[in-house]
Amino acid sequence: MIQDRLNTALYGARRSPIREFSRLASRTPDCVRLTLGEPDFETPEPIRQAAGEALARGETHYIENCGTAELREKIAAFEKKRGGLDYAPDEVIVTVGATEAIFTALFGILNPGDEVIVPIPAFVLYERIIGLCRAVFVPLDTREDGFQINGEKLAGLISPRTKAIILNSPNNPTGCVYSGESLRAVRRAAEGKDIFVLCDDVYNQLCYTGPCRGFAEESADLKPQVLVVQSFSKPYAMTGWRMGYLLAERRICERLALLHQFMVTSSAAPFQRACVAALDQDPGEMVREYRRRRDYVLERLRGMKLQVQVPEGAFYVFPSIAEFGLDSTAFCTRLLQEARVAVTPGLCFGADDHVRISCCCGEESLRKGMDRLESFIETAFRGGGHGR
Repeated sequence: MIQDRLNTALYGARRSPIREFSRLASRTPDCVRLTLGEPDFETPEPIRQAAGEALARGETHYIENCGTAELREKIAAFEKKRGGLDYAPDEVIVTVGATEAIFTALFGILNPGDEVIVPIPAFVLYERIIGLCRAVFVPLDTREDGFQINGEKLAGLISPRTKAIILNSPNNPTGCVYSGESLRAVRRAAEGKDIFVLCDDVYNQLCYTGPCRGFAEESADLKPQVLVVQSFSKPYAMTGWRMGYLLAERRICERLALLHQFMVTSSAAPFQRACVAALDQDPGEMVREYRRRRDYVLERLRGMKLQVQVPEGAFYVFPSIAEFGLDSTAFCTRLLQEARVAVTPGLCFGADDHVRISCCCGEESLRKGMDRLESFIETAFRGGGHGR
């Protein structure tokens, strides 16, 4: 049949389980949704105004494939000032969100059979894209190491087919910020080898412990091996705008730019002006609010005697549910059905003994969600219920 003659890589692909569970939650009346990592703030007015003015001026035509010169110059200057990254404007590709940047980077470097090491828990997108590239997803479980990277374990996964290591810091879903030792372990694994390090840095402006210095900043001399992905979605509450960028050494960027051109031509013209304005915004107020929410959720979870590590960035909390004897899908399904609270199963991230709680909602929703979660745990598992 004709439907069986599609690209065979598509048959192993699945819808995002995060989206699927969020969709199920949307159909549940009176449900507190703590699933999607989408800021509940409105995009700041100066950003919206810049887009409106661009539209009013008729900036609705084709632009340069990799983005306007103005925006790429702004990005290069921004990255230099913020973290000391040394990328020229022609080493910047403005993408349709970080998702396209990740796809462009991975599709651009991977051949069938190549291996990509991914510390887990990790965002589900990596495994899906690696599979579409007919490459091999190689998980590095960090749960026993406080979500940090164990150098010996990483070294044990390196093989002649290793093409890349993906780093996401602050991490989705754990909120972990990789330590200097973790970054040095990655450097030891990649240095002197034809191994790329893909730095998914979309949360690195949402740190609670001061400025986040990631692998790209700490290993500037490995620039030809480093690919940096950034997004406007998380720090500037611009999820629906679908704007991001990819940084790569010039010779590599030239090749990746061709792939970007063939896929999307360019990202939206009027939104380029909005992104120029965004880079002048300070997300500090949002970060302070996320930290306040994180602290509230941590306090409540500790009151429930759940094991949870303190997230140092992003806007998620990732408690363990191992004590309850259920896998994460069963736990989350029961929580949704019995308590009308939606959180994301840890299975989505390769950690079936955890769940992810998003703090991207207001105080009332978090309070109601924590009240219901606490009641559910007490009734189903600690108060004579039949949860086990």
